[in-house]
This record gives sequence, C-alpha cells and structure tokens, in this order.
Amino acid sequence: MAGRVEARLAELGIALPQAAAPVANYVPAVEAAGLLFVSGQLPLEGGRLSLQGRLGAEVDVEAGVRAARLCALNVLAQAKAALGDLDRIARLVEVRGFVACTPEFTDHPKVINGASDLFVGVLGEAGRHARFAVGCPSLPLGAPVEIGAVFAVR
Repeated sequence: MAGRVEARLAELGIALPQAAAPVANYVPAVEAAGLLFVSGQLPLEGGRLSLQGRLGAEVDVEAGVRAARLCALNVLAQAKAALGDLDRIARLVEVRGFVACTPEFTDHPKVINGASDLFVGVLGEAGRHARFAVGCPSLPLGAPVEIGAVFAVR
C-alpha cells in the first residue's frame, strides 16, 4: 500500500527513477542522529546524464530548471532506497544546489528553484527548506546541476 508521499507523487504523475549507484568512493545516503544526508545527485534520466554543459553558455535557464527537477527526483529516489518508505521523512531541512556556469551567470536561485518547487510540490509544508545555490566552473560528468539534501526522519 502506497503511503501519502507516494500517493502525492502518483497524483502529480511522477514516477521516481531507480536510485543511481555511486560513481566514486561514497555512499548515496547516510542516516544519523535523526537525519538523512543524501549525496549530490545529477540530472540522470534512465541511468544516463540528461544534459551536459554550463549555464550561461551551452545550457539556458529553462533547461537548468528541468535538470534541477531531475536531480530532486533522484534525491527522492535515494531517500526511498535508504529509508524504505518516503513517509519516514518528517521534513526537508536543507537543499544544497550547485550550478555549473560561466563567471557572468547570476541566476543560480532560478535554476535551483526547479528542485525546490518539486520538493514543496511533493512534500507540502514539510518540503519547505533552507538552501544554498552556488555557481562553480564544472560538475561531475559535465552535468549542469547537482543537488544534495538533508532530511529530518522519523
């Protein structure tokens, strides 16, 4: 039987992807002291990077927003794999947003809103969170966006 979070995903027409295996020497999630720390997730779709490039160069803001949304879905997939049940999430505490971009690019918050909007849409008030959105010269595999998260769990 699906819980309330999974029911909300279904209501929104969203299917969670398979949780991706780590690409280096780390674990996808760690639960400690009532928190779940989810490692940075890339915009993977069907196990493959959906987009490459930097915002302000090869990638426009709209595509960056879609990439951030995909990252957020992958964060939720990792949370489900770690917790077994997304209803164990009491609250999303923090979103860590990285945007690969040119030095002149300044719309990081707009891009990371793709993830924030998805989390709030799925988790409701429990999805409202603290966050940071920063630019960097590159991300793993040439991804334009990477999202990590910290959840309070039951």
